[in-house]
Amino acid sequence: YPKLNVKVCATHAGITVGEDGATHQSLEDISCMRTLPNMTVVVPADEREAEAVIEWAASYEGPVYVRLGRAGVDDVTAEGYTFVPGKSTTLVEGSDVTIIACGALVGPAVEAAKLLGESNVSARVINMASIKPIDADAIIKAAAETGAIVTAEEHNIIGGLGSAVSEVVVANKPVPMEFVGVRDTFGESGTPKELMAKYGLTAKDIVEAVKRVITRK
Repeated sequence: YPKLNVKVCATHAGITVGEDGATHQSLEDISCMRTLPNMTVVVPADEREAEAVIEWAASYEGPVYVRLGRAGVDDVTAEGYTFVPGKSTTLVEGSDVTIIACGALVGPAVEAAKLLGESNVSARVINMASIKPIDADAIIKAAAETGAIVTAEEHNIIGGLGSAVSEVVVANKPVPMEFVGVRDTFGESGTPKELMAKYGLTAKDIVEAVKRVITRK
């Protein structure tokens, strides 16, 4: 309400906390935080992006929520990257479908695009680190140019990245969509790899979602 200069850096996001189980796995935080007026919500994809986001947040006057996972991920962000709220990064160009991902699912999204390329499916990959404000221009452009969108997030599909993207799509350029994420359930104990597979958050799952959405174009 008063736009206080408070920064919240939350760790243990998603299910990749692993063996700590449901009590330590946050699957609803994006949904909760993006409904707060004036709150900026950011989900870095890797170490480089996290560093850039923290540098930006420290200089920004206003409330910010930064979502951080515990498991290690491969770098997908270019060296020298500068975070800009409300702006996304296109990691892979494509014309048949767009995969919009955040956080730990950005790496698998890039991998999925490579797998799809082997089947002659051209997939665009967008890293949507800024959930709020969201890059509406990039979403509308992707919908217009590729005609189908798949979102991928390590979060409940209710209220998270998929919901934020679909709000833009429905209002501006309706196209078929599919959602890769946790489907309205709590987490459980297991290794990160086991849980990502069980909850359908792998590159293979993104590929299958793309195949489904393309049939609806």
